[in-house]
Amino acid sequence: MRKEDIKVCVLRIEGTNCEEEMFQAFKELDASPEKVHLKQLIGQCPEGMKRDLEDYDVLALPGGFSAGDYVRAGAIFAARMRSALSAELRRFVSSERPVLGVCNGFQILVELGLLPAFEDVMTERPEAALYRNSSARFECLPTLIKHESKGKCAFTHHIGRGSVLMIPCAHAEGKLMFDHDQEDRLLRRLEENDQVVFRYVDSEGKYAGYPWCPNGSLSNIAGICNPAGNVLGMMPHPERVVHRYTHPDFTRTEENPLGAGDGRAIFESVVEHVRKKG
Repeated sequence: MRKEDIKVCVLRIEGTNCEEEMFQAFKELDASPEKVHLKQLIGQCPEGMKRDLEDYDVLALPGGFSAGDYVRAGAIFAARMRSALSAELRRFVSSERPVLGVCNGFQILVELGLLPAFEDVMTERPEAALYRNSSARFECLPTLIKHESKGKCAFTHHIGRGSVLMIPCAHAEGKLMFDHDQEDRLLRRLEENDQVVFRYVDSEGKYAGYPWCPNGSLSNIAGICNPAGNVLGMMPHPERVVHRYTHPDFTRTEENPLGAGDGRAIFESVVEHVRKKG
């Protein structure tokens, strides 16, 4: 498959606000992204605007504050998707097509039951939660995240294990949590399944607390995938650092400001993954 034939659905509703950055990240790699409103997938639009999820190779859920984050972050977007697109989502994920959720997108994937998805492709109820940051405030700052996947995740094939990336975060509810009574067991299960993709670290690459871990997430987790490795959710925003000149320190390094930013490899990985599967 040619890169330009890879169709990416960047899904949005009222309140999402990072769809343009997500669109441009895939466009930069010569894929063919399209910003699609949920109503276009469920037929609540003029005939000529309708879209079918089956026609896409990648589904991307961008950041923002979908539906104002009422009830819980991502809950309303997830409920609308579940009520109208459950069968289509199951087919999409079961066919091993990649799904990326960033920030609010990660929250949506958890609410949908597409992550961590221990028991099924999409569970009936959420198995985890992305709770309010331990600081009790919105955190917007550069974060360092270490790649911990052993090779399963379709979005990290171009990232060496143990590599540390600078990816900015911007969220108020990014603290990954499980039911307290099952926390240790489910964390072990994540690790045994190779579902932990990224963890927050400090400038020496070591696990550390606030501000290095901006939200107090369980075991410093910044991103997880499903057991098959084709669904990735992460709180930091890789689409904001596709280019080196969008890094906050680019003027203080000798690196080419027109070179690749740390987030680019995530998009390169999935585009190449889809291209090879053809």
